[in-house]
Amino acid sequence: MEVYSTEEQQVEALKAWWKENGKAIILGAVIGLGGLFGWRHYQASVLEGQYATSQAYAQLEQSADQATATQAFIDSHSDAAYASLAAMNLAKAAVDKGDLAAAATQLQWVVDHSSDASLKSLAQVRLARVMIAQGQYDPALALLDQIKEPSWQAKVLMLKGDVLVKQNKMTEAREAYLSAQQVENLPLLQVKLDELAQ
Repeated sequence: MEVYSTEEQQVEALKAWWKENGKAIILGAVIGLGGLFGWRHYQASVLEGQYATSQAYAQLEQSADQATATQAFIDSHSDAAYASLAAMNLAKAAVDKGDLAAAATQLQWVVDHSSDASLKSLAQVRLARVMIAQGQYDPALALLDQIKEPSWQAKVLMLKGDVLVKQNKMTEAREAYLSAQQVENLPLLQVKLDELAQ
């Protein structure tokens, strides 16, 4: 560190340092402040978009033709999590009407588009149930094999057992039910095992 004997030398050294580094400091400050304001603007616009999507989803229930409005919402907000929820609602309505093909279409959309692993697993389980109701046993088994969420394993194994019962593969069904029972002791599993024993 240099020691200056006069105040004039200190001022001259400061001027020289500023001349050498001043532009970089000003540029760094401008970039930093610009980045900060840009990031805040981006966050505000994302929140505004999420709020608008939330409001649009909330208005679906007041629509006169709910199925059409829900499908339009899904089409226009396909990248939002609300679109997957809307598709799940359409699938439920289709099952209630007995339209299993429409339910399968909506559930498959959720499987293909949802970024939420739990929601995707729920859609896969429901789609497998629809496939079972349609008699599509092998595709249902293949779909159930894709579900890797640990919280779903007991239900997945139980559904596999149900498919195997429908395929008249009782020994394999019993093994699936027993495996499910080892994961989670669901009361319905014992009923299914008792039915197989008869």
